[in-house]
Amino acid sequence: MAEIQNFTLNFGPQHPAAHGVLRLVLEMDGETIQKADPHIGLLHRATEKLAESKPYNQSIGYMDRLDYVSMMCNEHGYVLAIEKLLGVKPPLRAQYIRVMFDEITRILNHLMWLGAHGLDIGAMTMFLYCFREREDLMDCYEAVSGTRMHATYYRPGGVYRDLPDQMPRYEASRWHDGADLKRMNAAREGSMLDFIEDFTNRFPARVDEYETLLTDNRIWKQRTVNIGVVSPERAQQLGFTGPMLRGSGIAWDLRKKQPYEVYAEMDFDIPIGVNGDCYDRYLVRIEELRQSNRIIRQCVKWLRENPGPVMLDDYKLVPPSREQMKGNMESLIHHFKLFTEGYTVPAGESYAAVEAPKGEFGIYMISDGANKPFRVKIRAPGFAHLAAMSEMVEGHMLADVVAVIGTQDVVFGEIDR
Repeated sequence: MAEIQNFTLNFGPQHPAAHGVLRLVLEMDGETIQKADPHIGLLHRATEKLAESKPYNQSIGYMDRLDYVSMMCNEHGYVLAIEKLLGVKPPLRAQYIRVMFDEITRILNHLMWLGAHGLDIGAMTMFLYCFREREDLMDCYEAVSGTRMHATYYRPGGVYRDLPDQMPRYEASRWHDGADLKRMNAAREGSMLDFIEDFTNRFPARVDEYETLLTDNRIWKQRTVNIGVVSPERAQQLGFTGPMLRGSGIAWDLRKKQPYEVYAEMDFDIPIGVNGDCYDRYLVRIEELRQSNRIIRQCVKWLRENPGPVMLDDYKLVPPSREQMKGNMESLIHHFKLFTEGYTVPAGESYAAVEAPKGEFGIYMISDGANKPFRVKIRAPGFAHLAAMSEMVEGHMLADVVAVIGTQDVVFGEIDR
């Protein structure tokens, strides 16, 4: 009988555990992986080139569509790069709103990750649990921006508008009415801050539920402990950031090390792992859910006590109100110029980075003094992580590839720009 030879296996791109558009070419020795070659190029949308062909504000929406699970964090990096070039700082209230929504976005991202990662390696209930909480936070996105995902809420100089005084409510239907409807709308009677505060009160118990299902679960540990181990030194060499780096035991977090907006005022901890395996990265992200909840509570408290503007009062950057635009010729001209040409940005270059849920999301921007950027380069956290795929799965079984893809939390929109 002939010897069994190594063979090549195509994993993805439409494989459900390949998260849509990841294609891996695996070199297998029986069930054991010898090499993994990730292929990108299946989603290329030329975001950087598109951003170079449009006035600054028209590209904010493109940022949402990069990592389409961390929408507002991507906007934040882009808007900060523009503000650095302009030399402006948004009002304090806008900074608190941004920090609050960054952390809401972190929770949204980690819930999506936990649900999908659980589903990938056999914990189906997690998906349903996580989406229960995501729904509430998606309603917050919708309340401030009118859309559940691609918000385009952050603007150079602040945020699009202040937090609404009321939340959308469920209406009676053939499935819900009477007492059921009253229960569903109980947290929606007050303002948006009331709704978010109610969520932060409920959320820690929900995180406890996730942990009850997974943290000491024998099957979960068998699928994640000692899988995809990365040493702290190697994690740094590979350019890891975010939970992938902290899971290996390095306490690097831009919110602490290079604080932006009002993160320096916030009281929170940086969770780190010990072994650098899939299980540690899971524990780090679970603890990040709790820490984000802490930060949101602090922001809610401050925002309640400190009303104020959420946008700079500069009509060269920010459109005048409809009322002013209708009754004042100068305001009408500002409005017309802003929406046809945009604004010009002084020549120069800037790099702005935010601690996105997946790691360091950075925007490097060059301006030549025109109304659109001369160059935009995006630093996506997932790209460096994907480059380590082969190293992380070598010597593991085929089923462990799925656990490693899950632990990397890859979203291809940002990797394959």
